[in-house]
Amino acid sequence: MKKVLYLLVAIVLLTGCSCTANMGNTPTKKVEEYLNKYQTNDDDVLSDLNDVLTNDTTLTDSERNDYSDFMKTHYRDMQYEIKDETIDGDTATVDAEVTVRNYADAVNEANDYRLNNADKFDDENTFASYRLDRLKEVTDTETYTITFHLTKENEEWKIDDLSDDDLRKISGLYGVTDVNTTTPGDTDDTTTDDGKTDDKDGVIGDAIDDISDGIKDTADDMNDNTNDDSNNNQTTNS
Repeated sequence: MKKVLYLLVAIVLLTGCSCTANMGNTPTKKVEEYLNKYQTNDDDVLSDLNDVLTNDTTLTDSERNDYSDFMKTHYRDMQYEIKDETIDGDTATVDAEVTVRNYADAVNEANDYRLNNADKFDDENTFASYRLDRLKEVTDTETYTITFHLTKENEEWKIDDLSDDDLRKISGLYGVTDVNTTTPGDTDDTTTDDGKTDDKDGVIGDAIDDISDGIKDTADDMNDNTNDDSNNNQTTNS
């Protein structure tokens, strides 16, 4: 997929100064870079967000713009605090407290409303728009502790893939339940092996996996860029 929605400041390594480069190569610094990219609406993240929304055919142009603004604000408003760092050889963990708006109740309530009021939605009054309006009303925040696992490769610390639960915490979607009841008139639900259906209508419901994949891709890109910069520095210094 893309690297999406998810934000990490560009890594700046000063050419010809190995001491400066090394200062950024700590587990804590890598986690800070990862989370800062959310807060700063990094260009790569915004490009990926635009790609995801463009490919979501359930949204109108107006809804795409609204959702884009909504997600940008969500990540800018995210707060975090590094609580602990533990290094054991070539592995490390960093505990961070992340505070975000919690959209789970709003998403679950919107999904329940749709299941019981299918006749309320049509091409003019879409469920995607209704659910986005409910999300915009959310002001409650939740603080989660996320343990980042890192591995040192070629003298560079890299963030391991986060769990799906941790990715949903960052996106404010932790606690969203699957929709397992078919809505009358729905044509966008997909049937699973157990005969139940998963909600595929609207960007919040079906973008969770896209967002999760995008965050993982962004972390991988950050690691790759760090290695490229380090190699360039070594070449310059030599």
